[in-house]
Amino acid sequence: MHSTKISEFATETRFYAYGPKEPLALVPGRFAHVVIDMQYGFMPGGIIPVTGNPAIIPNINRISAAVRRAGGTNIFVRFTYDPTWTVYYRRLAEGREARMEAAFSDGAEQHALVAELDVMADDVLLNKKRFSSFTPGTCDLESYLRSAGIDTLVVTGCTSSCCVESTIRDGMQLNFKTIFVGDANATLNDAYHNGAVDNLFGIFGTDLCMTDEILDRLSVAA
Repeated sequence: MHSTKISEFATETRFYAYGPKEPLALVPGRFAHVVIDMQYGFMPGGIIPVTGNPAIIPNINRISAAVRRAGGTNIFVRFTYDPTWTVYYRRLAEGREARMEAAFSDGAEQHALVAELDVMADDVLLNKKRFSSFTPGTCDLESYLRSAGIDTLVVTGCTSSCCVESTIRDGMQLNFKTIFVGDANATLNDAYHNGAVDNLFGIFGTDLCMTDEILDRLSVAA
């Protein structure tokens, strides 16, 4: 699990831009827990091995359970291969696109959510075909949130520095309030993780907390 740290510069940037702020309120019926890309393809042994992913699963499950008790929604998003994204796939190393297609096509073994995740029948399962879950025409996340009246997102999963960060950045710009849980997100190394933390906290005004804190906030919302 990463050692989540906010740099002094990001803290100064945050205060300069936003001033002192109270943590975002979690209003029953208006928040969702969005779990990004916790698939076999991103686990050790997968095509993109994120070694820290197994360690964050218990925290993700704790948050999911607390969200259910508080009347919130759990949304599990899966990265999915899309051959029309040529600007990405055609620039990969030789043979890499074929391996990505085999791993992340809908129904492939590595495309599946890991079995250790606590996913219930009434949770929401979505596919996304870009790094961000909000790229128009590639994921139904925004339309689902709008129709459900959800405006606040607790985001966990992987990778902190790519799909999680992209989703939070775009979500904020679409007027969603966002919360990044430091010990329930993972990426390839501490430097990438904390680089994402600095960007999200300092520039995008994202709430940053750890699992125990978000559980306390969810217990108040219940």
